[in-house]
Amino acid sequence: MALPPETPRPTVRTAGEATLTRESWKVFQIMAEFVEGFERLSCVRPAVSFFGSSRFGRDNPYYRLAEAISRELSDAGFSVISGGGPGIMEAANKGAYAGKSASVGLNIQLPHEQESNPYQDVALNFRHFFSRKVMFVKYASAYVVLPGGFGTLDELAEILTLVQTGKTRRIPVVLVGSTFWRGLIDWFRASLVGAGTISAGDLDLFTLVDNPHEVVDAIFSHYEQRGFEPSAEEQEILLQL
Repeated sequence: MALPPETPRPTVRTAGEATLTRESWKVFQIMAEFVEGFERLSCVRPAVSFFGSSRFGRDNPYYRLAEAISRELSDAGFSVISGGGPGIMEAANKGAYAGKSASVGLNIQLPHEQESNPYQDVALNFRHFFSRKVMFVKYASAYVVLPGGFGTLDELAEILTLVQTGKTRRIPVVLVGSTFWRGLIDWFRASLVGAGTISAGDLDLFTLVDNPHEVVDAIFSHYEQRGFEPSAEEQEILLQL
């Protein structure tokens, strides 16, 4: 039976339109992650962001080293920010939790390898890597990077790129574990500098150390002639991050 001519035909949404609507609404979820992160992390400065493998057990020497570094930084007045999961992330949170300053976990929902550790004074949960990565950079006065896998290398490359291109302020980037990192640094020098894809001066964007005292010294040395708070110019840079 035909519809009367005055009755409008029903609108049929295509699968593509339904997907677009769902993706558009995701914007509000992403916005909520940024708003909560900005509101809850604005009070943790000065802070140090930690990175390293989630696969190291508690008996691993790098786990114990990360815990010691974090405790020393926490007692020196730095909040510690980690990914909130196991391995080096747990060690960093554990050391800070036992110290005098806040222990912060930026937890991410993953199909595997990510369970929140119990050593967090401030715990945030993210679905999106990119909004989480902004929080690591925006509120960090320094980066401490221990041995890790693809995720650790991703975070290291991210901060080096942002500093190199002037998209964030210059902060100490401290690589811990010369035995682990030396081959990569040699490759940077031989292949990247050699091919002209980075400048020789870009190798000064990071420092290589082996013990907790060297980490603390590297960070304090960077800020010896200035305060930990971003300058007005740096605040503007971070606003555009």
